[in-house]
This record gives sequence, structure tokens and C-alpha cells, in this order.
Amino acid sequence: MSEENTTTLFGRDLGGFSSRAPAVAVAVGGLLAIFLFGLIFPESIAGTLTDILTSEGTLSSALRLSVPIALAALGGIFAEKSGVINIGLEGLLIISAFTAIYVTDITGGVWVGFAGGVVASVLLALLFAVVVIEFRADQIIAGLAVWLIALGLAPFASQVIYGRPNSPSVDTPGTITIPVLSDIPFFGALFDASPTVYLMFLAVGLSWYVLNRTTFGRWVRASGENPKALDTAGVNVSRIRYAAVLLSGVLAGMGGAALSLDLGQFTGNGPTMVNGKGFIAIVAYLFGNYNPVGAFFSTLLFAGLDAMQTVLQLQGIGLPRQLIRIIPFVMVIIVLAFVGRTRIPAAAGEHYDTGDDNR
Repeated sequence: MSEENTTTLFGRDLGGFSSRAPAVAVAVGGLLAIFLFGLIFPESIAGTLTDILTSEGTLSSALRLSVPIALAALGGIFAEKSGVINIGLEGLLIISAFTAIYVTDITGGVWVGFAGGVVASVLLALLFAVVVIEFRADQIIAGLAVWLIALGLAPFASQVIYGRPNSPSVDTPGTITIPVLSDIPFFGALFDASPTVYLMFLAVGLSWYVLNRTTFGRWVRASGENPKALDTAGVNVSRIRYAAVLLSGVLAGMGGAALSLDLGQFTGNGPTMVNGKGFIAIVAYLFGNYNPVGAFFSTLLFAGLDAMQTVLQLQGIGLPRQLIRIIPFVMVIIVLAFVGRTRIPAAAGEHYDTGDDNR
């Protein structure tokens, strides 16, 4: 195998990062311009934005909002890196969010409920894996089916159990406060947060390490880039893909459970409380070029904008609330348009059987 192929196979290509550098530079430059203008003219809209951007509450909200999206994005990375496109992340978030609340309600244990949410997500991910790996179904259609099943099942279960699509309130995990460090201006929010925020940081670090520094990570990446070569090396491609999809179920389940338990309630109205976070997670890992750290910062960008628009609605800056509310989603479209081409795994979406000679 040539050096170039090895570089591609094991994910050391830096092209994705370089193509995003201009977009990152523009974003950082724009934020600095707003900050400086806001300091000079504190009564302007830029001044209001500066106050919001430098508020500890904004960082705290951004971290909380990042948890379900970042964890789902990590799950999507593992699945797609192995060659399985899992667009059912939204459904995994929904089913785990409801199950976590239900199990917490009947057991009284928050972390028991958290585990219950993860189990529900893994079971749904297993169903998806069997359908697309064993029965070779179209991965996009199967992923949409996972989403639609969860979108209908979770509110229906809540209606049957509680008589309404919204569950009653349950206990929350609370917060972990680190003395002294939590008093640091702005960055103190990092040391006064829900346990799920710290779990997110841990998951990001471990996901990067597993993908880039372990044998399993190399197998996952090879499964998505050149499954024939992996098969020739004596590694069962189907087992690796099953493991990766189940891992995506674990991570997305953690995200969904964190989402509902941090609020202490499941909301099943309309698109449910998940409200597109699974699809935003897909955007996050594409923008991050399948790098867990990049996906996290992409998520933090969206979550920061989401937190900012919530505060802007309360500030009354003269813009309609409906227009302010769509700011994060408009930014997602802009990001997709200008960040450049994302290199997807070569065998993503393609089926593979041991001994398959089609590749």
C-alpha cells in the first residue's frame, strides 16, 4: 500500500482542516469586529451582542445546549467512519430522551434513568444495524425510518403512560461546582456545570483517542475507506460495522438522556424537545470533517448562537422574534455553503460481504 493510500486510510489527511481555515478566520474576525465595535458603541446592537457574548450565562447555556448535539455527532462519526451512514441520530435522541425520563420516574434514580435511555437507544441502533448490515437495506431510508419510528413512538408512549405527550417533572442530575474556579469571570461556567457537560468533554477526548490511537479505531476507519483490505487482513467487516453502529447508539443515547434529564421532563409536542438536534449533529461532524474535536467546536458554535438568540429575544432589539429564532439555522446553511468540500469515507453507504469481489 502506497504512502498516499495509507494516509487516506488512517485519516491523517489535513485537507479538510485547510479548506476550513478561511471560514474559521472569517468567523473569528467577525466576532472580534463585533466585540470592538460594541466596546466603542455600547448602546448599539453590537454593544448588546458584546454583552451577551461575554456573559457567563451565555457560555453556560451554550455548554448545556452542546451536550446532546455533540454526543450524537460523536456517534455519527463512528458509524459513518465504519461505512454506515446513520441519519437516524434524531430518532435515537428522541427515544433515549423519553426512556430516560420514564425510567427515572418509576425508579427514582436519575442515573438509572440515564442508563435506561442509553439502553433504549442501543436497541434501536441494533435494529437499524441488522436492517442495513444483515439485510442490506438502503441506509438513508432505514435511518429515516428510525427517526419516524421514534418520533411517533415516544410521544405515543407518553400519551399512554401519562395521558399527555409531555411527561411530569423528575429529578435532575444537578450541577458540579468547583470552588474558586467557578468564580472566574466568564470561564467560571466551565467549573459550574451539569455532570453531563463533563461527560461530553470526556466523550470527545475518548472518541478522538479511540479513532486515532487504537487498533479498533484503525479498523473502523479502514472499514469505511477500504473494507476489502480490512477483510483481506482477516478482520470481519460486518462485526466492525455492528460495533460502530452500536457505539453510535450508546453516544446518541447519552445525548438524548442528558437532554431530557437536565431539564427534568420529556416534551413530546411537535418535533419533540429534540427539535432537529440530531440533524444538526450531522452538520457538526461534517463541518468538523469527522474529527471528534472539530465536531465539538462546530457544535459549540451552533449552541452559542442558539443561546445568544434566546437572550436577544428577551432584550428587545427591534427585530421580530421569529427572525431572531432562525439565526442559528441560517448560520448552519452559511457554514455548509462556505466551508468547502468535506471528504466522506470512500465506502460510506456501500454494503460489503466477506469475500465480496465487487471492490
